[in-house]
Amino acid sequence: MSGSGRGSGNRRQGFRRKEKDKETWARDTKKKGDNPRFDKTRGIFVDRPKWIPPVVPSEPIPVPDCPYCGKPIRDLSTALTDKASGEAVHFDCVLGRLAENEGLERGDAVTYIGGGRFGVVHFTNPQDTRGFTIKKIVEWEDKENRSEWRKSLADHYSVT
Repeated sequence: MSGSGRGSGNRRQGFRRKEKDKETWARDTKKKGDNPRFDKTRGIFVDRPKWIPPVVPSEPIPVPDCPYCGKPIRDLSTALTDKASGEAVHFDCVLGRLAENEGLERGDAVTYIGGGRFGVVHFTNPQDTRGFTIKKIVEWEDKENRSEWRKSLADHYSVT
């Protein structure tokens, strides 16, 4: 007979709580609030603070007019800030204005490269857009200074 000296096979008894432990466990596991949480360091359930939803601004999201085309900007999430006035402008209006002002050659295009920047990009093969070189970078939005209309828009979505 080999083994750990406890006998053969698995003859362990199940875990039994003492009466005193049962009372403590029942008292600690009762739902004190809406959302109890087990605190591992203390070994008891504690109440979580109740979640209070943030107050959403009551005024509607503003719909400004684009200073370039005069049409309303319905989707402010795609709008950019005008360099001169700081107002919201359509993305497509900025793209069109840059394409007019830049001397584009055959195979060139103005594309958004991220971070408020556009680039004059030359494609070696216009049908295959994988091969390209950036000829010029145009900084359109200032990363350091956030425009006022963006702050008011963020208040409608980021209220926490």
